[in-house]
Amino acid sequence: MSVKNSNQSLYRATKTLAIRNLKLSFRTPGTFALALVMPASMLVVFVYAFGGAMNVGEGNFIDYIVPGIILVTIGQFAPSVSVRLSNDMTNGIIDRFRTLPISNASILLAHVTSSILQNVFTVTITMGTAILLGFRPTANFKDWMIIILLMILYIKMIMWLATLNGILAKTPESSSDLMLLISALPFLSSAFVPTDTMPPLLRIFAENQPMTPILDSLRSLLLSEDLPTRTIQMAFFWGIGLTILFGCSSIIMYKIKMKRD
Repeated sequence: MSVKNSNQSLYRATKTLAIRNLKLSFRTPGTFALALVMPASMLVVFVYAFGGAMNVGEGNFIDYIVPGIILVTIGQFAPSVSVRLSNDMTNGIIDRFRTLPISNASILLAHVTSSILQNVFTVTITMGTAILLGFRPTANFKDWMIIILLMILYIKMIMWLATLNGILAKTPESSSDLMLLISALPFLSSAFVPTDTMPPLLRIFAENQPMTPILDSLRSLLLSEDLPTRTIQMAFFWGIGLTILFGCSSIIMYKIKMKRD
């Protein structure tokens, strides 16, 4: 088989399996509830219930927290990705796929692709709700391109981690545990309050974890604020580095697990 035909086969298989994953998600009412209700409810609670008590310096509180809400809502999908993949690996579906003339990589790529599409929908709902509540981004075209690239990179990073977790999990029930912890990381960053208001030890952790440079970059780009070069460099360093790490690890561990089975 030529490289061109191989790539076409990979694309077709990934597309077909991704559509299958989306259809399975649509059959679960909770998926729509999570995508529609969670972003709006979090924004309303933080803006109207907590906004008056939060000190974020100059500017509106909603302008400060929107990037954090976006990252939190993206993280909400991660446990379901792990559970869905773990289910496929334990109920015999993967064994059926292996009998088909498709690449093993297409199975994993399909899970990641369908998750990216779901998250794009969720981010759109979040941004729309934020604008209705008073958020006013001032980013120019170039900034929006960087914002979109950075958000897609973040989604891929989290979804590949969820994929790796689903592969390594022994049962579907246990596959969501780690991702629930990961989805809490934005709360221990600059998502909702500046890091210089935190206790010393927590501040050190918050300033040196992947979420903070990504959040600070998104916030500065959305509001057309000065963005230190090091901050955006660290955001892409974490995003690209962890995406490659989790993606390669997922493929390697999947192959190892398939050989054992």
